[in-house]
Amino acid sequence: MVAAALAMLAANIPGGVAELYQHFIHADIGPVLTPKLGSMTVHLWINDGLMALFFLLVGLEIKREFLDGRLSNWTARRLPMIAAAAGMMVPAAIYLLAVNGDPALFNGWAIPAATDIAFAIGVLALLGKRAPTSLKLFLMTVAIVDDMGAVAVIAIAYTQGIDTMALLAAGLILALMFGLNKAGVKSLPVFLICFAALWYAVLLSGVHATIAGVLAAFTIPIRATPGAPDADDSPLHRLEHALHPLSAYFVVPLFGFANAGVSMAGIGLEHVFAPLPIGIAGGLFLGKQVGIFLSVMLAVRIGLGTKPRGATWLQIYAVSLLCGIGFTMSLFIGGLAFPNDPLFVEEAKIGILMGSILSAIVGFVILRFAPLHPQHNVEERQQAREIDADGDVAHC
Repeated sequence: MVAAALAMLAANIPGGVAELYQHFIHADIGPVLTPKLGSMTVHLWINDGLMALFFLLVGLEIKREFLDGRLSNWTARRLPMIAAAAGMMVPAAIYLLAVNGDPALFNGWAIPAATDIAFAIGVLALLGKRAPTSLKLFLMTVAIVDDMGAVAVIAIAYTQGIDTMALLAAGLILALMFGLNKAGVKSLPVFLICFAALWYAVLLSGVHATIAGVLAAFTIPIRATPGAPDADDSPLHRLEHALHPLSAYFVVPLFGFANAGVSMAGIGLEHVFAPLPIGIAGGLFLGKQVGIFLSVMLAVRIGLGTKPRGATWLQIYAVSLLCGIGFTMSLFIGGLAFPNDPLFVEEAKIGILMGSILSAIVGFVILRFAPLHPQHNVEERQQAREIDADGDVAHC
């Protein structure tokens, strides 16, 4: 949040600061890794390089949750999958309605479909014990499934000009990594070297290079320990713990600083209230809450899922609002959606900031003043005992 605020300030302070900010982001620091991108700039290294580490962490979290965590059985997966799917489709539909079928804007349909798990959990953390543990777990699982959808969208919808030979090379490297896993190799340096080669092959192929992070994560060996703390000899757990501080304190803030700086020079109300930013803001603020809350309510009513324990429907609605904080993933997709139109990228950033801030404020206020469940304290003590017993404290 601080990095994003600094970017906004830097992009709009007169007297040469804004020019210095733009010069830093677009500074040519080479080399030429692929003719399609040209010489590598600071912005490209952050978005195509460092963000691959962020997506590697996302992939590790997804694999752990499916094999060793809260999504390890289909009963637990059902409700977050339903909620995440509705939370992606409804915002996309609202966006397309807002842009009124304009073909120039169609490519931005996925921008409001993403949720920023770090920001959303951060808002919940500000509420302390007023936010039931069950809601935190629900939000995390929905956001993780949402991340899976966002990765699929990036790989399918924002891939152009495929280089078949490079893609074949990437497939061979990925097959080698799976082979190493099956052969019992547990050396993280070996897998990280293969990851670097996979990243370069994917970059050359035309598929966005960050997808290499998620693919590589699925090959990292894991020693599942359901109901117990993480195993010291589990490569996946060790790599995940090592990447967390690097991602949280370096990669994501740097990404926010490089991408959230919206220059307001020459942007008037006609740009703020243009179809693109309104569609994105409406998708995040309205689409997320409608899609997630109604799908959860319907799933619980027909028996496809169980309502989070110790939480009221008003609290669940507020968490649905928090899922409208798109920030990191939305900014990332926004840059992919309009690579050749700087004005659309700036308008997209305005819409992302409007929708995310509105979702965060309204969701926080409702959760802060919503009446607690009658069994709130009893449920919190019970869930704390269960979390401590099954080892999830180690994950946290």
